[in-house]
Amino acid sequence: MNIFSLGLNHTTAPVDVRERVAFANDLLGAAHQNLLARSGAREAVILSTCNRTELYYSTNSEEAGSVSRWLGEYHHLSSEALQPYLYLHQGDEAVRHLFRVAAGLDSLVLGEPQILGQLKAAYQQACQAQSVGPLFNRLFHWSFSVAKRVRTETAIGGQAVSVAFAAVSLAKRIFGNLYSQQVLLIGAGETIELVARHLREQGVSQMTVANRTVERALPLAEEFDARVISLEQIPDALEQADIVVSSTASPLPILGKGSVERALKARRHRPIFMVDIAVPRDIEPEVAELPDIYLYTVDDLQDIIQENLQARRSAAAAAEQIIAEEVAAFGRWRQGLETVPTIRLLREHADRLRRQELERALRHLHQGQDPEQVLEYLSQGLMNKLLHQPTVALRAAGEGADSSGLVAALHMLFDLDKNP
Repeated sequence: MNIFSLGLNHTTAPVDVRERVAFANDLLGAAHQNLLARSGAREAVILSTCNRTELYYSTNSEEAGSVSRWLGEYHHLSSEALQPYLYLHQGDEAVRHLFRVAAGLDSLVLGEPQILGQLKAAYQQACQAQSVGPLFNRLFHWSFSVAKRVRTETAIGGQAVSVAFAAVSLAKRIFGNLYSQQVLLIGAGETIELVARHLREQGVSQMTVANRTVERALPLAEEFDARVISLEQIPDALEQADIVVSSTASPLPILGKGSVERALKARRHRPIFMVDIAVPRDIEPEVAELPDIYLYTVDDLQDIIQENLQARRSAAAAAEQIIAEEVAAFGRWRQGLETVPTIRLLREHADRLRRQELERALRHLHQGQDPEQVLEYLSQGLMNKLLHQPTVALRAAGEGADSSGLVAALHMLFDLDKNP
């Protein structure tokens, strides 16, 4: 059974092409079944994210064209239009690609962890569609283990490489843990949502969201059990905030030096950690001059991100070595799997001979023959039948040009060189 991975991603296709071959989440089950029914695939998993669409499948055929044609037809695209953006991996290279995807080595952001969750979800959807069999069950669980090993044994995911994650990581570095910290989030856009998600993962339970339009902030507040206030209420909330993260589209600063000074006085100069992600700035630069204020801008975070990206690139070399080891290990498992049918046939053959000799021995016993003689006949008959075909084959090989291979195999199989 051959393993393939066929697809396109952010490095091979522009966003308008990726959009056209994306699979709607609620239609994935039907897509799996359609793929199996209309191509030569025996097992399949479809992974579809904003950055990639990939089909992992197994087939008895060496030719992968039927699946690429299916992909085009499913999305009403001609093969000619789609082909320039596709890549195809087969065998060990397909396994390697899957392991690299799971570990975040093939992601837009090197080492990002979200892809592993997306891959697990894709596998679960394939299981529900009954498009996964024994081979892919083992392959995908193996890929999850590889990703875990890479993250455990390397620093590939240990450094912040997004603005939101960098902001939260910096806060954690300053406070140690964030469980008891009160957070004020200014804005309700995508970046603030990511910050809130990372804060929740760090155990933060006390969040306040301030936004110009309170109604727009309500869905975000409901998701993270946060309080919602207007921008006019920020001065009061600032007195309670240990961490402030701001990201709005305001053309003018929202927090000035005077309001922060008043908040510090009310806090009796307990420090405040501030991150201004907005461009233009939401927090006046002069705020950084105040004692007990730790203010970082988006430029400060970018410096951290670049340093951390370099650290991830260094860790990627170790991750690639781990993946090479795991690809080889999976290959050995597959080779062992290929011998299973032969082992089954051999055991069935031996059991058939055993039952024949046993039935004959039982008939002799019922006829009153001596039990010791019957056992002798049983053992002799079983030995002769088991060794008959190997003996015939060995004699035939001896009459040919070269019998060394068969002789060596028999020595190994029956351990003939072992001292008695």
